[in-house]
Amino acid sequence: MGSRLILRCRHVLVLVVLVVTAAVAPDALSPRGGTSSSAAAPAFDPAPARASLERLLSSRARQFTLVPVERPESGDYFEVSGEAGRIQVQGTSPATLLAGAGRYLERVAGVDIGWPGDSLGRLPAVLPAVPGTLTRSASVPHRYALNDTDEGYSGAYRDFETYRRDIDLMALHGVNEVFVPTGAEYPYYRALQEFGYDAAELRDWIPAPGHQAWWLLQNISGFAGPVSEQLIEGRAALGARIARQLRSLGMTPVLPGYFGTVPPGFAERNPGAVTVPQGKWVEFERPDWLNPTGPVFDRLAAAYYRVQRERFGDSDMFKMDLLHEGGAAGGVDVAAAAGAVQRALEASHPGATWVLLGWQRNPTPKLLSGVDRERVLIVDGVSDRYNGLDREKQWNSTPYAFGTIPNFGGHTSIGANTALWGERFHTWLTKPGSKLRGIAYLPEATGGNPAVFELFTELAWEPGPVDQRAWFADYAARRYGGADPHAAAAWEQLRLGPYSTPAGTWGDPQDSVFAARPSLTATTAALWSPPFSRYDATTVERALSELLRVAPALRTTDAYRHDLVDVARQALTNRGRVLLPRIKAAHDAEDLERFRTLVREWNSHLELLGRLVGSDRRFMLGPWLESARSRGADPAERDRLEYDVRSILTTWGGRGPSEGGLRDYANREWDGLVRDLYAPRWAAYFASLDTALATGRAPVAVDWFAKDDAWARDHRRYPTAPTGDFQALAEEVRTVLAEAPAA
Repeated sequence: MGSRLILRCRHVLVLVVLVVTAAVAPDALSPRGGTSSSAAAPAFDPAPARASLERLLSSRARQFTLVPVERPESGDYFEVSGEAGRIQVQGTSPATLLAGAGRYLERVAGVDIGWPGDSLGRLPAVLPAVPGTLTRSASVPHRYALNDTDEGYSGAYRDFETYRRDIDLMALHGVNEVFVPTGAEYPYYRALQEFGYDAAELRDWIPAPGHQAWWLLQNISGFAGPVSEQLIEGRAALGARIARQLRSLGMTPVLPGYFGTVPPGFAERNPGAVTVPQGKWVEFERPDWLNPTGPVFDRLAAAYYRVQRERFGDSDMFKMDLLHEGGAAGGVDVAAAAGAVQRALEASHPGATWVLLGWQRNPTPKLLSGVDRERVLIVDGVSDRYNGLDREKQWNSTPYAFGTIPNFGGHTSIGANTALWGERFHTWLTKPGSKLRGIAYLPEATGGNPAVFELFTELAWEPGPVDQRAWFADYAARRYGGADPHAAAAWEQLRLGPYSTPAGTWGDPQDSVFAARPSLTATTAALWSPPFSRYDATTVERALSELLRVAPALRTTDAYRHDLVDVARQALTNRGRVLLPRIKAAHDAEDLERFRTLVREWNSHLELLGRLVGSDRRFMLGPWLESARSRGADPAERDRLEYDVRSILTTWGGRGPSEGGLRDYANREWDGLVRDLYAPRWAAYFASLDTALATGRAPVAVDWFAKDDAWARDHRRYPTAPTGDFQALAEEVRTVLAEAPAA
């Protein structure tokens, strides 16, 4: 009650000030109090927020007045009010103004700008009035986004306009801190030339951009290289633009910090340096770790941060993890090393926050014992994955953010553990002694599962747990720009199925057996994915049937196109888990006729899947490959960069890492992959089994890595524009599934 009264009084104060000051620019705040005739400077410049609205809404952006206000000690907030065609948004930063505008578009105008898909085509010419005042305050100061792996699995060769739209979308949904790894190789490249390395050596050591995330995590080096000077410079320029764009909106660019990764031979070239071999990560040779407690670390860290600041500007948040996924301490005191890493960061960026990923056993109690924990933020990747977590106890009262990793490798799978988010987040936030200070949206790839992004980011702006059923019903209406009983029924089925998976073991839904290396006992494509369906698959089939009955006027939206293709894809994919055991049973019974009938059904499903995903650009391989080739300095580098992005989707690396568990880790049902890799693999496999059954001979062994590697090193071009009628194809999927019931 008291907080509402304060907000109401604050709102009245701003309105009085606006009335008293006669000549005020549309996006400026009048001075608070006083009788001076000269206008005081606004709390901040709202122009970047207005530019974002103009990009998103075109001419309708003129109907918004953006009013900057000072951020109180209680944190960010926004207020939205106004009559038809004259909407006023007050907010405590440019990004918070956008969050207010985003909430208005969703809850008043009834449209959605998703990641991906939107219903802006249904936005009325005159924006509707706000009933009363729409007010929200952030319950936590940190609203963090992006996994270390996002560039690798979302696309390391995107252009600035694509990144800028992603930033707009994050701001629109209340995010205020974003990890920026783009160009992270630049400070290594420049600083290490001061420590005995020439440029050519370093260009060999630095991986191509698609695999750089794992180099920054100290897992690999030198993959798909050498990289060119042009590529390094271009990525540094792009990363600097991304950081500037974030700062202009009042968002924090979270930059990679320095914790000791060095090239081979560092100790020999730098007297006094002590390096620790890190062994292997999934059969990759890891880079050496420079002991942070030694005499050379501080000098190299200072050089790194100096170069980084000169090129990317400043920040007060830096992301880094020591000894990630099996790194070796080698006798180094981990607490002392962590303290040295933090002191080096403090020397270059006084007061900065060290961001660590909560993942597996990271960060350890030993590491946390060596640092000032109040200047650490742990972005927890598994808040919704396991039960019985006590982060205050485990992390010794270190500030942390409630986080989720709802997909791994960028799989095109629908679903997440959304059902427990609201209750668990608010329980953790309000318990005595809570150190919960934020949320962290950490999918390994963005640009899929738009409902997951929207629901998760709302956690920080809702005063209590969200009513999941009501939320999905409202989401269905705004997603297509109007209420529709069939849209509501479709999303209720999706809520009951893939969006209500339980915690305990997994945080992500199952991937596709169509994408698996062929085997009659295949249950997963990626080694670490769930080996079974985590929900009742018939919910997705029912959702597909309902989506196909949505009113024609709502089918014109971009969001409907994306969702219909995605749901039809998932329904067809799920059927593979039913069909494969039947094929195995026919094979084991040596029933050749039934085996052939079921194999024809399997192959026809894959053929239909290829046509379906080819009808929407967001499920196409061609743009992914073309963006990589466009960054090469010459034909040879263009080929290397194409291998970089083909391999990460398939073999991931060479034979050792691939067979060690990384193959198909980033599988996804995209046109190109389905038609030219997954379908031919299965067709060849079943043909060999057919021959064996017919002749009584053992099937011929296949070197699947060799086949996959040949595809990864190929340079065949793929379409970049969709083909086919997506609605007719989705209807074909529904018909096919109805004709061959799952039961």
